[in-house]
Amino acid sequence: MTEEATASSSSDASYAAFVEDAWTRYLGLAILLGGDRHRAEELLQDCLVKLYVRWRQVTRRGDPHAYLRRMLVNGKVSWWRRTRRETLMAETPERPDPHAAPADVPQDLRAALLALSRQQRAVLVLRYYADLTEQQVATELGCSIGTVKTQHSRAMAKLRALLAHPHPPLAEVSR
Repeated sequence: MTEEATASSSSDASYAAFVEDAWTRYLGLAILLGGDRHRAEELLQDCLVKLYVRWRQVTRRGDPHAYLRRMLVNGKVSWWRRTRRETLMAETPERPDPHAAPADVPQDLRAALLALSRQQRAVLVLRYYADLTEQQVATELGCSIGTVKTQHSRAMAKLRALLAHPHPPLAEVSR
Protein backbone atom coordinates (compact mmCIF):
# COMPACT_ATOMS: atom_id res chain seq x y z
CA MET A 1 0.00 0.00 0.00
CA THR A 2 1.12 3.51 -0.68
CA GLU A 3 1.59 6.01 2.11
CA GLU A 4 -1.43 8.02 0.93
CA ALA A 5 -3.69 4.94 0.83
CA THR A 6 -2.58 3.95 4.33
CA ALA A 7 -3.32 7.46 5.64
CA SER A 8 -6.70 7.40 3.92
CA SER A 9 -7.71 4.02 5.40
CA SER A 10 -6.50 5.14 8.83
CA SER A 11 -8.54 8.33 8.49
CA ASP A 12 -11.62 6.34 7.39
CA ALA A 13 -11.23 3.99 10.35
CA SER A 14 -10.96 6.87 12.83
CA TYR A 15 -14.02 8.54 11.26
CA ALA A 16 -16.04 5.29 11.46
CA ALA A 17 -15.05 4.89 15.12
CA PHE A 18 -16.03 8.50 15.82
CA VAL A 19 -19.47 8.04 14.20
CA GLU A 20 -20.10 4.77 16.01
CA ASP A 21 -19.17 6.33 19.34
CA ALA A 22 -21.01 9.63 18.82
CA TRP A 23 -24.19 8.63 16.94
CA THR A 24 -26.54 8.21 19.93
CA ARG A 25 -25.23 11.27 21.75
CA TYR A 26 -25.61 13.59 18.77
CA LEU A 27 -28.92 12.11 17.68
CA GLY A 28 -30.28 13.05 21.10
CA LEU A 29 -28.84 16.54 20.69
CA ALA A 30 -30.40 16.89 17.23
CA ILE A 31 -33.79 15.66 18.52
CA LEU A 32 -33.75 18.19 21.34
CA LEU A 33 -32.77 20.98 18.95
CA GLY A 34 -35.57 20.18 16.53
CA GLY A 35 -38.10 17.92 18.24
CA ASP A 36 -38.71 15.48 15.39
CA ARG A 37 -36.70 12.24 15.31
CA HIS A 38 -36.84 11.85 11.53
CA ARG A 39 -35.64 15.39 10.83
CA ALA A 40 -33.02 15.00 13.53
CA GLU A 41 -31.67 11.84 11.87
CA GLU A 42 -31.61 13.64 8.53
CA LEU A 43 -29.81 16.63 10.05
CA LEU A 44 -27.26 14.40 11.77
CA GLN A 45 -26.62 12.37 8.61
CA ASP A 46 -26.16 15.52 6.53
CA CYS A 47 -23.72 16.92 9.09
CA LEU A 48 -21.79 13.65 9.28
CA VAL A 49 -21.42 13.57 5.48
CA LYS A 50 -20.06 17.13 5.53
CA LEU A 51 -17.79 16.21 8.44
CA TYR A 52 -16.41 13.21 6.52
CA VAL A 53 -15.36 15.46 3.66
CA ARG A 54 -13.33 17.62 6.06
CA TRP A 55 -12.38 14.85 8.53
CA ARG A 56 -8.59 15.09 8.16
CA GLN A 57 -8.60 18.89 8.53
CA VAL A 58 -10.93 18.82 11.52
CA THR A 59 -8.94 16.17 13.40
CA ARG A 60 -5.66 17.97 12.74
CA ARG A 61 -6.90 21.42 13.70
CA GLY A 62 -9.35 20.84 16.51
CA ASP A 63 -12.05 18.95 18.28
CA PRO A 64 -14.39 17.01 15.96
CA HIS A 65 -17.07 16.93 18.67
CA ALA A 66 -17.19 20.73 18.85
CA TYR A 67 -17.18 20.92 15.05
CA LEU A 68 -20.11 18.49 14.79
CA ARG A 69 -22.10 20.30 17.52
CA ARG A 70 -21.62 23.57 15.67
CA MET A 71 -22.66 21.93 12.38
CA LEU A 72 -25.84 20.60 14.02
CA VAL A 73 -26.79 23.99 15.43
CA ASN A 74 -26.02 25.76 12.14
CA GLY A 75 -27.86 23.08 10.17
CA LYS A 76 -30.94 23.45 12.37
CA VAL A 77 -30.86 27.24 12.04
CA SER A 78 -30.53 26.95 8.25
CA TRP A 79 -33.44 24.50 8.11
CA TRP A 80 -35.53 26.82 10.27
CA ARG A 81 -34.77 29.79 8.01
CA ARG A 82 -35.69 27.83 4.88
CA THR A 83 -38.96 26.48 6.29
CA ARG A 84 -40.23 29.25 8.52
CA ARG A 85 -42.50 30.51 5.79
CA GLU A 86 -46.02 29.22 6.06
CA THR A 87 -46.83 26.35 3.71
CA LEU A 88 -50.43 25.81 2.67
CA MET A 89 -51.57 22.19 2.52
CA ALA A 90 -54.74 20.49 1.33
CA GLU A 91 -54.85 18.26 4.41
CA THR A 92 -53.61 18.60 7.94
CA PRO A 93 -50.28 16.81 8.34
CA GLU A 94 -49.99 13.87 10.70
CA ARG A 95 -48.79 14.54 14.22
CA PRO A 96 -45.17 13.72 14.98
CA ASP A 97 -44.47 10.39 16.67
CA PRO A 98 -44.89 10.94 20.43
CA HIS A 99 -42.10 8.43 21.06
CA ALA A 100 -39.57 10.38 19.01
CA ALA A 101 -37.87 11.99 22.02
CA PRO A 102 -35.03 10.27 23.83
CA ALA A 103 -36.40 7.91 26.49
CA ASP A 104 -35.02 9.95 29.38
CA VAL A 105 -36.77 13.21 28.39
CA PRO A 106 -40.32 13.49 29.80
CA GLN A 107 -43.00 14.44 27.24
CA ASP A 108 -44.01 17.60 29.11
CA LEU A 109 -40.39 18.80 29.20
CA ARG A 110 -39.98 18.04 25.49
CA ALA A 111 -43.15 19.98 24.69
CA ALA A 112 -41.99 22.88 26.87
CA LEU A 113 -38.60 22.91 25.08
CA LEU A 114 -40.38 23.13 21.75
CA ALA A 115 -42.31 26.16 23.03
CA LEU A 116 -39.04 28.09 23.53
CA SER A 117 -37.38 30.19 20.85
CA ARG A 118 -34.73 28.38 18.81
CA GLN A 119 -31.94 30.39 20.50
CA GLN A 120 -33.22 29.64 24.00
CA ARG A 121 -33.66 25.96 23.17
CA ALA A 122 -30.14 25.78 21.69
CA VAL A 123 -28.66 27.36 24.83
CA LEU A 124 -30.44 24.92 27.16
CA VAL A 125 -29.72 21.84 25.06
CA LEU A 126 -26.04 22.69 24.69
CA ARG A 127 -25.72 23.70 28.34
CA TYR A 128 -27.49 20.75 29.97
CA TYR A 129 -27.74 17.93 27.43
CA ALA A 130 -24.31 18.41 25.82
CA ASP A 131 -22.90 19.50 29.22
CA LEU A 132 -21.02 22.54 27.89
CA THR A 133 -19.88 25.53 29.92
CA GLU A 134 -21.32 28.99 29.24
CA GLN A 135 -18.12 29.90 27.40
CA GLN A 136 -18.35 26.79 25.20
CA VAL A 137 -22.03 27.48 24.44
CA ALA A 138 -21.16 31.06 23.48
CA THR A 139 -18.42 29.78 21.18
CA GLU A 140 -20.74 27.17 19.61
CA LEU A 141 -23.49 29.72 18.96
CA GLY A 142 -21.15 32.54 17.95
CA CYS A 143 -22.41 34.99 20.57
CA SER A 144 -21.20 36.57 23.80
CA ILE A 145 -21.34 34.94 27.24
CA GLY A 146 -23.76 37.68 28.28
CA THR A 147 -26.15 36.66 25.51
CA VAL A 148 -25.92 33.03 26.63
CA LYS A 149 -26.67 34.04 30.24
CA THR A 150 -29.61 36.21 29.18
CA GLN A 151 -31.09 33.52 26.91
CA HIS A 152 -30.54 30.91 29.63
CA SER A 153 -32.27 33.02 32.27
CA ARG A 154 -35.26 33.79 30.04
CA ALA A 155 -35.52 30.17 28.89
CA MET A 156 -35.47 28.84 32.45
CA ALA A 157 -38.15 31.34 33.53
CA LYS A 158 -40.34 30.35 30.59
CA LEU A 159 -39.78 26.64 31.24
CA ARG A 160 -40.71 27.05 34.91
CA ALA A 161 -43.90 28.85 33.91
CA LEU A 162 -44.80 26.29 31.24
CA LEU A 163 -44.13 23.30 33.46
CA ALA A 164 -45.89 24.81 36.49
CA HIS A 165 -49.05 25.76 34.56
CA PRO A 166 -49.18 23.97 31.21
CA HIS A 167 -51.33 25.77 28.69
CA PRO A 168 -53.85 23.74 26.67
CA PRO A 169 -51.61 23.62 23.54
CA LEU A 170 -48.72 22.29 25.69
CA ALA A 171 -50.94 19.65 27.28
CA GLU A 172 -52.28 18.70 23.85
CA VAL A 173 -48.75 18.22 22.41
CA SER A 174 -47.75 16.00 25.33
CA ARG A 175 -50.53 13.44 24.70
